[in-house]
Parts: sequence; C-alpha cells; structure tokens
Amino acid sequence: MIRKLHLQEMIIGVIALLLLNSCSEKKSISLETLLEEMTDRRSITLFPNPHYTLRQSGSYDRKSVGPDQPGWFANDDYTQFDAIETINGRKEYVLLDATGPGSVVRWWMTFNGKGSYEGVVRVYIDDLAEPVIQDSILKVLSGHLLAGDPLSSSVSPLTDIYRRGHNLYLPIPYSKHCKITYECDSVLINSGRRKPSIYYNICYRTYDAGTMVISFSKEDLTRNTSLIERVNKQLVTPSSGGYSKGNRIVSTGKLKHGSDLEINPVEGNSAISMIGLSLKTNNYGQALRSIVLSITFDGLTTVWVPAGEFFGSGYMRSNSETWNSTADSTGKFSSFWLMPFRESCTVSLVNYGHAEADAELTVETVPYKWQNNSMYFGASWHEYHNINTAGAESTGGTGKHYDLNFVDLEGKGVYAGDAITIFNTAEAWFGEGDEKIFVDDEPFPSSIGTGTEDYYGYAWCRPEIFSHPFIAQPSGKGNFNPGQTINMRYRSLDAIPFNRSISSNIELWHWVNTVVNYSMTSYWYVMPDYSCNTQPSPRAVQNRVPVRRSDIIPSVMEGK
Repeated sequence: MIRKLHLQEMIIGVIALLLLNSCSEKKSISLETLLEEMTDRRSITLFPNPHYTLRQSGSYDRKSVGPDQPGWFANDDYTQFDAIETINGRKEYVLLDATGPGSVVRWWMTFNGKGSYEGVVRVYIDDLAEPVIQDSILKVLSGHLLAGDPLSSSVSPLTDIYRRGHNLYLPIPYSKHCKITYECDSVLINSGRRKPSIYYNICYRTYDAGTMVISFSKEDLTRNTSLIERVNKQLVTPSSGGYSKGNRIVSTGKLKHGSDLEINPVEGNSAISMIGLSLKTNNYGQALRSIVLSITFDGLTTVWVPAGEFFGSGYMRSNSETWNSTADSTGKFSSFWLMPFRESCTVSLVNYGHAEADAELTVETVPYKWQNNSMYFGASWHEYHNINTAGAESTGGTGKHYDLNFVDLEGKGVYAGDAITIFNTAEAWFGEGDEKIFVDDEPFPSSIGTGTEDYYGYAWCRPEIFSHPFIAQPSGKGNFNPGQTINMRYRSLDAIPFNRSISSNIELWHWVNTVVNYSMTSYWYVMPDYSCNTQPSPRAVQNRVPVRRSDIIPSVMEGK
C-alpha cells in the first residue's frame, strides 16, 4: 500500500513537472517579441499562435452604421471620438479604449485647422493613473520620440509636414487595458460643427484570454535601444530577412504573345525567398499589364497578377522600395515575400498581350520546415474597367457612391496587404472612399477607415511620391489630375487573421461624376482548403492601358 502510494505520487509529480514545463514554454508577448516578429519573414507564413484578432479604432463618420442603412458612405470622418473624459481637470478625447491582452500595432493621424497639431497625446496602460507616454502628438507619432525612422515617420517627405500622414509602427503591448487620449484646447464639438479636423486610425491586436503580454513601459525603450535601431535598419534593407542566399534559378527568353517562362524549384520543404524580374520592351506599360506572374504551390495556383501590379509599379516606369518589393525605372523588380511549399512549386511568366519583351526571371529558395499552421502565399488581381463614378451631390453628381471589392476569401488565413492602380480622368480627388474589411462574417467591419490616402498612410490627397517599408505611392499623378496613381500597403504586425472568411473592400467615392479604371491587387496567406472569388482573367489583362484621358473618355472632336 505504501509502495503504491509512492508510485501515485511519482506519477502526479511527473505530470505536474510536465505541466510546469509546458507553461514555462508558453510564448509571452512583449515589445521585444513583436519587434522580432516584424522583421522575421517566416512569422507571417504561420497562422498566429498565440491567436489574435485585429481591429481598428478611428475617426470614421459615426453615421455609418451598416451596409443597408443610410449614411454608409457618410464622409465627415474627422474629430469623431469614442468618448470625452475629464481627467485631473483636463478634457481628454478618447481615440482608443481597448481591453487586453493586446497591442497597438499601427497608428496613423493627420490634422488640419488652427491648433489641431498642438495637442498632447497620452497612452494609459493597464488602468494606471499616470500615462506611460505623454507628449505632443507629432513628437510621439513621427518625431522619433519613441523610435527612429521608419518605425516613426511621416510621408511624403516632399510634402509640407502639416499636410503629411504621420505613422507610428512601434508596437505598444498591454496585458489588461489600453486607453489613448488627445487633449486639444482647439476642439469644438456641437450639434452643427466639429473643428478643427483631426483624423486618426489605430490598429490593435486583441489576443485570446490568458495570453501572457508584458505591458509597455518607458524602461522598455531604454532596454531595447539597440533592437529598435536594428529593426529600423532591417526594414529599409528589403533584401534582409534572416536568410542567407539560397538556391538560385534564372530563366531568360523573349516573351511573345502566348509564350511563357517557367521555373520549377525541385526541393521540397522549401520556400521562395526572392523573385526577380527584368523586362525590356518597346511598349513598357502594356507589357507590365499583359505579362502575368503565376505561381502554383503543391498543385494550387494561388498567385495570378500582372507583373507590374504584383511588384508595385502599376503599368508605368516608377521607383519604389518597400519591405516586400522593389521596382526601378529601368525595368528591374524584386519580391521578398516568403512563399513556402511542401513538395513542388512552379513560377511562370505568361504573355497574354502583343507587346513583346525580353525577360529575365529569377527565383531563389531557402529551406523551410512545413508546420501544421504553415500557409501558402497568395495574390489576386482584377480591374474595374471603365466604371462610372457617382460624384458628390455638391458637384452635380448623384452622391450614390459604392464599394469596390478587393477580394473575398473563404477558409483560414491572414490578410497581408493590397495595392491599387487607378487612372483618374478628372481634375478632382478620386479617393474619399474608406476601406471596409469584414472578418468571419461580422455584421460591421472591424476595419473601417477615413479615406483612401489615409488607408495608404499619407494624407490630404497629396500627389508627392514616397516609399516606406509598409506603404508607398510610386505615382500620385492621378490624385488631382487625369493620370495614373499607384498606392500600396503591406501589412506586418497589422496583418488580419481570419478563421472562416474575409471580405476586403474600399469605397469608390470620387468628387465628380466621371469614368475611371480601378485595378486592385491583394496579398494573403491561406491554409490549403480555401476559395477565392477573384479568378484569373486573361481577357482583362489584354485591355489597352490608358496613358491619357482621351484613352478612356474621347474628346468631342474624336467623338464626331
């Protein structure tokens, strides 16, 4: 009997030890782990563990309450707050009030009007009475108070600082609660007026209950100075990513109508770490649209995008350098998305058009251990070709704006970013439209924004070009005038997980009634059992790309 009791105690002790070890190995979230995740390309290929949901708090017009309700396209997306509180005699406007465990992962703002920039922002963590961050708003967001560039930056550097979008990508984790407020004596809100104009969008993660999160503190910044500096340097060096040069395959040839270049990496349990493309052609714009990059992983074709759109160059010569892609005006492109596969992979360039091109396609692969939560990379594209805009009622339009769909995905995965290429035909801003992203069939979008340029990180429709690791405008020629505009947003810590479905959309809200071409590219990672509503369209990529307004809207003389 005594011997049996000892055996039971031993078994209980072993079980307790195993449970203790299991708990000690449970991953905790901190400023350090989030910064490491930001520059580890492998992290986004794995469905998040610990799991989180991503939401956005913003100044969107509160008259927008549902797709089937009046006000869905309401446009007073400024100086709207979650609450107004009096703290120690101060009036503080609440930008975010979130229950943890969680982390702020992307924070964008812009301003207009007397005193709008002159307020004090405060970040309260875990219900502490004193804020962990308190300073002038521009110092906190883009003034390098918390981190250097690009984690703390404003764009475009060519734009007057008071017309820029101000972006903070330094994560702010919290274990219980986070509240962000703005104190600004110039704010006036009554039944007929809101002033000055304060716009904001704050993306934040909420982890599953029980997830261990180490809350942000001022000491974290001091302790992690070298890590923050390293992350900033890595983010502006897109070829970095923790991988040495992998196996490299190059294929060259002349792409005529209907011909292709193809590369088949032979290693299993690998991942594409880089795709390079060089194009020489006499019809550059059309070639960028009609030559399509197609990628098949383990029998699943998950990528089908015109080359120019995939690499962020639209259908024009442009320069950009982001964490995930580079393009230059000589016709050289690179992609650094990590794309894992288990057994086989085929990368193809197919020319559906009649613009011939000399092409060089390069693919590099690195070893990758496929796991239960590994996902395939995907990218989809489609164009709303020659579509009518409603125009605002104040400019003689109907005011009947509508939503454009980036992509609908059914399955389990992570939404990793998107890009638009639009050819505007009017001397008016096309992008008042807000993003609306529905996750897992939610009735109201967990991400709803304040304008197209805000979603892509800049502000005030400004046409000046810029590149940043996660946002870029290689061309803003179509912002105020007829011409082509290209905007990109790549998601890092603000990637959006979905367990069943995601529907990504943005409003087409143009100030005037006209006709435009609006093409949309989406980037995502998915588990193998999925479906996508956007399918390859060889016919669409053969459409002639416009280079001037008359290519879409013929002049009166041409119409006679």
